[in-house]
Amino acid sequence: MTEKLLRDALAERAAHRGLPAPQVATLGIEDATAVADGVDRRAATVHLTPQAVLVGPWGGPPDGAACGHCLAVRWQRLRPVPTRDALETGPGFESAGEWPLLTQHLADAVWAVYAAVYGAGSGAAARPADGLARVTSVDVRTLVTTTVPVLADARCPACSAEHAPDRGAADPRLRSRTKPDPNTYRLRRPAEYRLPVAALANPVCGAIGTDCVVDMSSPTTAPVLGMWRIRGRRGLADMGWSGQTNNFARSRDVGLLEGLERDAGSLPRQHVAPVVGAYRELAGDALDPRDCGVYSDDTYASNERLEPFDPDRAIPWVWGWSLRDERPVLVPRRISYYSTGTDGDGFVDECSNGCASGGSLEEAILYGLLELVERDAFLLGWYGGADLTEIELAGTATPATRAMLDRARFLGYHVRLFDNRIDLPIPAVTAVAERLDGGPGLLGFAAGASLDPDTAIEGALEEICSYIPSLSAHHGRRRAELEAMASDFSLVRTLRDHAELFTVPAMREHGRRYLEPARSLPKDTVYADWLGRRPYSTDLLDDVRCLRDALTGLGHDVIVVDQTSPEQRMVGLHNVCMIVPGLVPIDFGWSLQRALHMPRTFTAQRRGGLRSTDLTAAELHRVPHPFP
Repeated sequence: MTEKLLRDALAERAAHRGLPAPQVATLGIEDATAVADGVDRRAATVHLTPQAVLVGPWGGPPDGAACGHCLAVRWQRLRPVPTRDALETGPGFESAGEWPLLTQHLADAVWAVYAAVYGAGSGAAARPADGLARVTSVDVRTLVTTTVPVLADARCPACSAEHAPDRGAADPRLRSRTKPDPNTYRLRRPAEYRLPVAALANPVCGAIGTDCVVDMSSPTTAPVLGMWRIRGRRGLADMGWSGQTNNFARSRDVGLLEGLERDAGSLPRQHVAPVVGAYRELAGDALDPRDCGVYSDDTYASNERLEPFDPDRAIPWVWGWSLRDERPVLVPRRISYYSTGTDGDGFVDECSNGCASGGSLEEAILYGLLELVERDAFLLGWYGGADLTEIELAGTATPATRAMLDRARFLGYHVRLFDNRIDLPIPAVTAVAERLDGGPGLLGFAAGASLDPDTAIEGALEEICSYIPSLSAHHGRRRAELEAMASDFSLVRTLRDHAELFTVPAMREHGRRYLEPARSLPKDTVYADWLGRRPYSTDLLDDVRCLRDALTGLGHDVIVVDQTSPEQRMVGLHNVCMIVPGLVPIDFGWSLQRALHMPRTFTAQRRGGLRSTDLTAAELHRVPHPFP
């Protein structure tokens, strides 16, 4: 086989120099994410693939560098879906011939690279200044070489050991963090994290994708995006990330930060064993997942992937920390990491509710809670049919806000902003874009939340401006499918279905409350009550406590699960999943709406003084939400 031929060719060249032979392994013939008996890729330094020979990892730090198996795992995760499915879930591959053809000039090229980087030639290759290991790819057709960084993989089955769960480690030990001013909540700019861009996105072994794609066609933002795939409970799933700022460099950094956040939140990266047990035996330490919402009996009966929560069935749990009670709490792993799942814990199809990253745990906690507040408010307003107040910005809009509104109008859309607070005082803003001529791509929705009203408004506007350019295109690509959904909501099944459904002009009737608002008030009037009570602090911990107290004041616990991945920790990032049992979570799929069955959906408007009685089931606005 080609692997043996390459091994022999390199061994011969090494012997001529009195050097040990390189260890050669072949990639793409067996699953690298599992350790096969008798296969040790950790020490491999030459890796044969159908397109290239990879030399490395080389030049990394003495401890903690990527091993040969780390490289194999990262390479495999970037392969196409059919290849990954065959390797990871199928019978594997059988050789249909010798490929690549090993020629003497290919062997010479690989040896030249190997000799240069491992010091077998004129001298040892210099260690990269950034301290990251490298891998050099030699194209088997052209002999062109490309060198990229490679990161160690926390889930590498060869060099990572699973740790025992530790309830004491759940304590976040929060402390004061000085802010430059009261309205600043991010303590570092994205560029200050010094992200290893080339290690995160490269076609050989990128941690979160093959490339950072620059979209030059957007007239409203400067988008940079990418994607990779993870294997979750339903097979391979696309994980996309994007940055949508007004600057391509900043968009790239924001997008990569989002990608790292999604990587950390989807599956456990800390290699800590779960606690396995039934809720009934763990109840003294555990969160009852039913407090986070459940589906209807009909949904469980009709969906073979789901089953009601059984308190007597053993499931995996992870340790979190209650900020209300100051104690460790066991949380179902399926709620804490949204792509996990076992045969016994299919009681919810969780998404990224409450997942956020930051330069400190305090910052990550703040943004995780703000996301929960934002989603809760949006769903309470939508399903509760609330008459929201439109925010008038005349004379008070910031320059950034005015620019975004002008760009939207240039594209033929009018954007309205609404105060979406229901019974929490935290500013939560909904942005609604309406196509002025009433044509396809009619409506788009977005939201934002912050302790500072201007920041909440700008966040919602940035989101809606990133969606506007593609609204009509989405409708054009799926016109028949989306029009069918408008007539039969049961066809709304995915995240994109919810937002794209409202590109259909016929859906205007269902968004009428947002297009014909009951009232509008100046921004300063809308937020006069909040401006008199909000924290004007230069300590980020005060902001966290403000949010915590607002939520616990309504009777909710506030739980933090630390999800930080090694890749994030390396650059000074932290990642959390915030869980506030009882808040209304976002779900995607019309049959999977926990919001329609949660007590808060019926009581929040009365508690917030928006009506005198609780909602009844008949009064709910039973139309799929348009949250993107």
